[in-house]
Amino acid sequence: MSQATNQQEFDRASQVLVGGVNSAVRAFRAVGGTPRFIQRAEGARMWDVEGKAYIDYVGSWGPAIVGHSHPEVLKAVQAAVADGLSFGAPNVRETELAQRICDMFPHVERVRFTSSGTESTMSALRLARGYTGRNRIIKFEGCYHGTADSLLVKAGSGALAFGNPSSAGVPEDVVKHTLIARYNDLDSVRRLFEQYPDDVACLIVEPIPGNMNLMVPQPGFLEGLRELCTQYGAVLIFDEVMSGFRVTLTGAQGWCGITPDLSTFGKVIGGGMPVGAVAGPARIMERFAPLGNVYQAGTLSGNPIAMAAGIATIDLISRPGFHDELNRRMTRLVDGLNAAAKKTGVAFCARALGGLGGMYFRATPPVYFEEATDQNLEQYKRFYHLMLEGGVYLPPSPVEAFFLSSAHTDEDIDQTVALAEKSLAAVA
Repeated sequence: MSQATNQQEFDRASQVLVGGVNSAVRAFRAVGGTPRFIQRAEGARMWDVEGKAYIDYVGSWGPAIVGHSHPEVLKAVQAAVADGLSFGAPNVRETELAQRICDMFPHVERVRFTSSGTESTMSALRLARGYTGRNRIIKFEGCYHGTADSLLVKAGSGALAFGNPSSAGVPEDVVKHTLIARYNDLDSVRRLFEQYPDDVACLIVEPIPGNMNLMVPQPGFLEGLRELCTQYGAVLIFDEVMSGFRVTLTGAQGWCGITPDLSTFGKVIGGGMPVGAVAGPARIMERFAPLGNVYQAGTLSGNPIAMAAGIATIDLISRPGFHDELNRRMTRLVDGLNAAAKKTGVAFCARALGGLGGMYFRATPPVYFEEATDQNLEQYKRFYHLMLEGGVYLPPSPVEAFFLSSAHTDEDIDQTVALAEKSLAAVA
């Protein structure tokens, strides 16, 4: 165990890492205070370098669906490590994990693994453009698809505006073909297709967004996207890096009953190891090299260690009743949080789909992106630190979803709800 404090470790990290972190949200800028440096994790808990334990509702942002350090996942990884860390050549575990994905999704005939969710969405866009011969893409404000340049955009003045870069270092020319629509506003999408009827290669969407907190699609919205893409010959891409295998065993598409043309996966299929995937029918997927002219490659793609962790995790969550029990526990948590808010009179609400949850410091759950950011942010900051001090680790941002695992017990949930009630009363 480290003898240093979290603050000392953050100061030391800040001397060699940009901002002291390797992913921006970890820096606690949205909530203030000192990031916790995690020493180890097991089950539903993490321990920081000071030895303090936390009930974890981040779960490495999704992949820890069976809890941290699950014995069967660790056993699979340890066996794979003994065979070698990386080959840069085909290995049978790639086939085994891909077969599981194909078996779960009837429309998926081919899979291409990557090393991250960003790589998978970036590759899916290139594939869609190569397949259709078109240039423009449609994305939604508030839907996050990784850090590829063409996806780092936000809405301009109105839904018909071209996307403007939301990060320095992204030239306007790179995103000039990126069109921005409003999530849950089908008319905004229809207008874009009507304006560019022959040049939209694809529409990419988080069917159940988790990066403007948990957003739930309104009735008819996803169905309308499917109809518009079919009508205009565009590829419909479901980004299920976050929702895949977590909302249901077959992700958001299993929940809503809508079949996309391409899916991108990550998080759960790596069981905690770096992994991503593009999946879909052979007629589109085989445009990837070496069979087609859309180039995509990665030395660590299909890494045997990541594949072993993914296989073990998928096998665990495929057991009968897994998602039913996960949903039961999440319902217990969400109902408890909402009851606590009612007692304290705080404008707060929570909701969930499967193992993906959202909490908001507003009276009603958001429907649109602008509502997701219309919260009492100061209350969230105070609530966050009260929960952290009490031993509950939540997303250090008011616009991020939270995650439950099968390792969380009813006792963990009841402890969390009791602390939440005290914390909400303190910020009222």
